[in-house]
Amino acid sequence: MSVLILAEQKKGRVVKASLGAINAGAQIAAKAGIPYHVLVLGPGAKDAAPAVANTGAGKVLVADEAKLDNYLDELWADVVTQAANAVNATYVIGLSTTQGKAVMPRVAAKLDAGMASEILAITPELNFVRPVYAGNLNATVEITSPKKVLTIRGTSFEPIGAGAAATVETLAVAADPGSYKKSFVKMQEVVSDRPPLTEARVVVSGGRGVKAAENFKLIEQLADLLGGAVGATRAVVDAGWMANDYQVGQTGKIVAPQLYLAVGLSGAIQHLAGMKDSKVIVAINKDNEAPIFSVADYGLVADLFTAVPEMIQKIKNAKGL
Repeated sequence: MSVLILAEQKKGRVVKASLGAINAGAQIAAKAGIPYHVLVLGPGAKDAAPAVANTGAGKVLVADEAKLDNYLDELWADVVTQAANAVNATYVIGLSTTQGKAVMPRVAAKLDAGMASEILAITPELNFVRPVYAGNLNATVEITSPKKVLTIRGTSFEPIGAGAAATVETLAVAADPGSYKKSFVKMQEVVSDRPPLTEARVVVSGGRGVKAAENFKLIEQLADLLGGAVGATRAVVDAGWMANDYQVGQTGKIVAPQLYLAVGLSGAIQHLAGMKDSKVIVAINKDNEAPIFSVADYGLVADLFTAVPEMIQKIKNAKGL
């Protein structure tokens, strides 16, 4: 028996939240008295493996074959299942990311395993705490099946520290990308010089109050001055003002930066579910009854089109720009 953690990586760089998932897996392994292993797959996996090889895992399995060059949910699920069987995993863990939400339920079905998603904490009895009702309540759930699949909210677990070095092994992929009903067409990637939204120390998010796509230049300028990432609400994404890669919330990305600036957004519960764990929240909204103020550490009741340019200028002055 063991724990298997899928560590997500992009172009040879491990996603920071994966270190939180490994921490969660290590906690489960310690409570259950079993070892834990890490799986890295896809293009760049060989380059990413060293970043997780000193986290106390027993093995790091690496799957980096040409057949994995093009991402498919079904293909990734087959490889994770293969790896789980190879290490006799009783717990299989992934992140609550777009990829994790697509892959891990498929893995659970293949392993005939019970599953819990968006895990925030692990109890001493090896039950799992997860949010319900858009994060307004937390529920403790028990999985009674012999095998268990989890997706972890990476922001809820600290990145694992350095530990014993693992054995790195190559996993030969026993799957055919051409055997699925779905086929890869193309990857349309959003390219940005800003830090990834889920890893940024500062996030500046705009809502419907920004009024138009061209006005997001204010949000972007403020984020760039602070060295942060840009976020948006679902209403903004649905309106086509920003790509869905920027969406923060229950159906978007979960973030927990050191500083979250909420500009011109009301604070619907679906959005709060994605950012309320931020260390410091600053809200700018001209409606003093906007729900965002209920979670904000600092609130400015003002017109964003007056307040944000003034903030930008003051930051420039402080930086001597």
